[in-house]
Amino acid sequence: MRCLVTGATGYIGGRLAPRLIEAGHEVRCLTRSAGRMRDVPWAAGAEVVEGDLTDLASLHGAFERVDVAYFLVHSLGRRDFEELDRRAAANFVEAASKAGVRRIVYLGGPEPPPGERPSPHLRSRTEVARILLAGDVPTAVLRAPVIIGSGSASFEMLRYLTERLPVMVTPRWVRNRIQPIAVRDVLRYLIEAATLPDDVHRGFDIGGPDVLTYMQMMRRYAAVAGLRRRIIVPLRPLSPRLSAYWVGLVTPVPNAIARPLVESVVHEAVTHESDISSFVPEIAPLGFDEAVRLALGKIRDANVETRWSTAAGLDTAAEPLPTDPEWSGGSVYVDERRRAVDAPVDALWRVIEGVGGDNGWYSFPLAWSVRGWLDRLVGGVGLRRGRRDRHRLRVGEALDWWRVEEIVPGSLLRLRAEMRVPGRAWLEMTASADGTGRSVYRQRAVFLPRGLAGHAYWASVLPFHGLVFNGMARNIAELAALDRASAAES
Repeated sequence: MRCLVTGATGYIGGRLAPRLIEAGHEVRCLTRSAGRMRDVPWAAGAEVVEGDLTDLASLHGAFERVDVAYFLVHSLGRRDFEELDRRAAANFVEAASKAGVRRIVYLGGPEPPPGERPSPHLRSRTEVARILLAGDVPTAVLRAPVIIGSGSASFEMLRYLTERLPVMVTPRWVRNRIQPIAVRDVLRYLIEAATLPDDVHRGFDIGGPDVLTYMQMMRRYAAVAGLRRRIIVPLRPLSPRLSAYWVGLVTPVPNAIARPLVESVVHEAVTHESDISSFVPEIAPLGFDEAVRLALGKIRDANVETRWSTAAGLDTAAEPLPTDPEWSGGSVYVDERRRAVDAPVDALWRVIEGVGGDNGWYSFPLAWSVRGWLDRLVGGVGLRRGRRDRHRLRVGEALDWWRVEEIVPGSLLRLRAEMRVPGRAWLEMTASADGTGRSVYRQRAVFLPRGLAGHAYWASVLPFHGLVFNGMARNIAELAALDRASAAES
């Protein structure tokens, strides 16, 4: 069976695709940038095609000879996400119909209780399901509530709220009932949905066996994680906006992502039917405690396959790059540092690739922390996203407030800033040999200002660059030399 997976660089798609490959299916991944798939460990077993679901013409050929097409994309964090999702769904179903696709599978969210006004996030999920079901391709819509798994945004929100706040005053929605489901069960349902009978054209609720309030989830998480019992005091209702701001300050999840997550639990999120079990009776969903235990084990072992922060919008061809020449237009500010390193290239590269997350940024940690905290105050991502793996990076994944835009193992790491700044910023680090067994470290911070505010921003931070970036370059060179010395002693 040939499967088309959209969202293959995202949290669910990045886990589904390799499991489909392991099951013996042919997998084609549709992405807006094939470069983001380059470092994915299973990419060699899949066909990668470029296309944009919001541009029907770009989908030509992507759906050809496809049996099952998975719709796993959502424009989370965009102000116009409803319009983008609507257009993507319409193009998806049209392209699938023209190509003769046998089945569509969509992972959506829970439907709000009758009579309650849905949030924009849930309304968009429901509308996408309606558009797909209105087509002539047999479609299975799986409606999942909170997903519990290492790296999921819902789990990170639960984890950080519980671990960082032993005593908390919370919005009243923590008393709402939720039916969480383990990510491994979501993946199993997605795989099995591909083989549903051709006459099945409908939605299914999927959930775990436990129905809990969010307060109970926090307390049970604490018990599984070996923490003291959390004291939780629900007070008057907070708007989703204020709740998201609260979540954004405490957890790694930025406000733009936290708000739809909060909106999904402001309403009760429980299953209303279990018809899926009549088609796949062999799936016995994990309980909440076991799902948490497995997720924590993955985090402890540094074996997190994908994270919520992996998915992000990509640049268009018209947008500037830090490699563009200065004459290509617009102001460009550059802070460049260079250091001779008493170590070979491989030792220097290990230090470069290890930057960020728990490893830090090699200079003035307080300055980085304050800048990250200020970014979160204005709704940015801050430093709390960390990194997926302590030693290895991949193109497209998040690294604190950066995203890995380009990586050439052993020589180049380019990061694109996702902090709130009036312009676009990159940090580029390179390692090269000097011909004597040692190496040269080069570091460039590039900023393309937007308007007068952008120029003022650069002028305001420039005095600190000598401290932060010069210290960073010096310490990277010293750490590489220490790494070489340690290797020689051993």
